[in-house]
Amino acid sequence: MSDEKNRAVAEAILPLVGGAANIRSVAHCMTRLRLGLADRALVDTEALRALPEVLGTVEDDTYQIVLGPAAVAGVTERLRRLLEPPGPAASPTAEDLAGRGERIRAQGRVRNATPVKLALRRIANIFVPLIPALIGCGIVAGLSGALANLGWAPALVTALGPVSSGFMSLIAVFVGYNTAKEFGGTPVLGGAVASVIVYAGVAKVEAFGHHLTPGQGGVVGALGAALLAVHLERWTRRLVPATLDVLVTPTVTVLFGGLAALFGLMYLAGEVSTAIGHAATWLLAHGGLLAGLVLGGLFLPLVMLGLHQALIPIHTTLIQQQGSTVLLPILAMAGAGQVGCAVAVYLRLRHNASIRATIRSALPAGLLGVGEPLVYGVTLPLGRPFVTACVGGAAGGAFIGVAGQLGDAVGSTAIGPSGWALFPLLAGPHGLLASAAVYGGGLLTGYLAGFLATWFFGFTRETLAEYNAVAPEGGSE
Repeated sequence: MSDEKNRAVAEAILPLVGGAANIRSVAHCMTRLRLGLADRALVDTEALRALPEVLGTVEDDTYQIVLGPAAVAGVTERLRRLLEPPGPAASPTAEDLAGRGERIRAQGRVRNATPVKLALRRIANIFVPLIPALIGCGIVAGLSGALANLGWAPALVTALGPVSSGFMSLIAVFVGYNTAKEFGGTPVLGGAVASVIVYAGVAKVEAFGHHLTPGQGGVVGALGAALLAVHLERWTRRLVPATLDVLVTPTVTVLFGGLAALFGLMYLAGEVSTAIGHAATWLLAHGGLLAGLVLGGLFLPLVMLGLHQALIPIHTTLIQQQGSTVLLPILAMAGAGQVGCAVAVYLRLRHNASIRATIRSALPAGLLGVGEPLVYGVTLPLGRPFVTACVGGAAGGAFIGVAGQLGDAVGSTAIGPSGWALFPLLAGPHGLLASAAVYGGGLLTGYLAGFLATWFFGFTRETLAEYNAVAPEGGSE
């Protein structure tokens, strides 16, 4: 369509979706205009569908208007122009930043719908439900370790051992169950095949010239075994008559899935898991500074791209193998950079009451490791501060990395929390206090580097003047 036609369609759509005030985000895919709306009750769906250019509407996580591949990009661009505030404003507000951040998030969802990223998302769906148990068991393990180091309550320490370790000893079963559930198989069959990996009797089985070890292959093996079980179940169900399905399909799935786990997957996955552990240990011992710098600095962009989900099985493997993951404390420094950056933004935009109020409300969550309010509400929409926050994360990661290189590696006994919330889960070769000192030093380094980088490089003169304009009526603090 011509640009004039695109403008006319955008102008026709805008009032039918509740006007500019009702739109929180605008994005498009190949054929659909995707709108994040504050109140869907304000949408006149019938009137929208009556427009000649509208091919249909879909209600999902966003409100989607089907326009076709020839029109959607042009209409989206015209609608964005209509949403731009007319004339010079006194100062962009927190609502403006939130809307911009939501648009970036929505566009990221569309871009992340690639086969690789969808596969990573499915892997995350397998492991994320396990995080509460990992956190609980990790804290109990930390408590047990603290009591043991102090020499207190030996009977309680003995009892806390199975409480903290029971879940980890059977985590392969839960991974198998969730894998089959995620990929469309029968969950309990996925768990049954994966349970072979942790059964004590596998020590009597020999594969590739070696006796197997219970738990060999860990979560990697459980993931592979359950995926195989899903495919075996589907294949068998297609071939077996319905009258025999209830007997034959589970038997074939468990029999051949279990044998494949014993005589192939456990050994191969064990080699992969061992390599992951050796690689993480070597990385910190020999390249701690560079590893911390890169991981701490790039974690937020990885989150933006959806690639961070690939780290979840790695974290879980390290916890299962070594009792803690040395990667998480480094990655947590990205949040420290965000906090330091937000404080600098707060002080630099001293006349922008709206953005300062947003930072005040989001900062406590940021200190506890919940970074989304600061990322999508402040730093990412502002542009440069997102980069300077990453600089802070890189500095904090480098601090943790250097400590690991010097023999003071810090790990986390669970995944999920970061920021100050990670302190109860810390573990290291020299005890909790030494680990807390190293991790706290990393946080302070991240705060300071993020603050200084943002203070000196976070704004151009033009953007600082734009966002720092004094509101005409009581807009300043």
